[in-house]
Amino acid sequence: MKQKIILASESSARKNLLQQAGVDFKCVAARIDEGAIKNSLQSEGAKPNEIVDTLAEYKALRVANNFPNDIVIGSDQILVCNNVILSKARTFDEAKKTLNLLKGKSHQLLSAAVIYENNKPVWRTVSRAQLFMRDFSDSYLDEYINTSNENILSSVGCYLLEDKGIGLFNRIQGDYFTILGFPLLEVLNFLRTREILKS
Repeated sequence: MKQKIILASESSARKNLLQQAGVDFKCVAARIDEGAIKNSLQSEGAKPNEIVDTLAEYKALRVANNFPNDIVIGSDQILVCNNVILSKARTFDEAKKTLNLLKGKSHQLLSAAVIYENNKPVWRTVSRAQLFMRDFSDSYLDEYINTSNENILSSVGCYLLEDKGIGLFNRIQGDYFTILGFPLLEVLNFLRTREILKS
């Protein structure tokens, strides 16, 4: 029986990226307590790349338990600024605080993917991007917040580069897909090496 590809996520960004790449897959939400896992790892002194990798693995593992014969992709992203890992804003007021914290500084986005097959991890990667947020004015930030929709709350940095969030930056280093929260090229390369996708 042909293996299916399962994305252990309901993230619209990850879903859209795989769809645009022509991958035949289905989405299954991974119900994990990300906050508790992140807090536990941080209290143990885990590094950011270890934390994002572990979160991606927990997602893949949770879904792979129900799809043991399929290819399950778990993925996660974290933002690090001045050695502090930020969490997603829940309100526009919190988004404004996050953006005030990030403005005029650089921060890192780490995106991880872990693939399970036959209920075992068979592949993993962590990619990084460095973003430099410009020192915008208070009035610019107010306008940005006031004209944004709730989609910015789905991004840990409260910006969507594919939308007007690009106006918050003056320099970016790294892979575009990493910034969107999914190391797409690396995942596609893995699927090709396994002949799950045509090479």
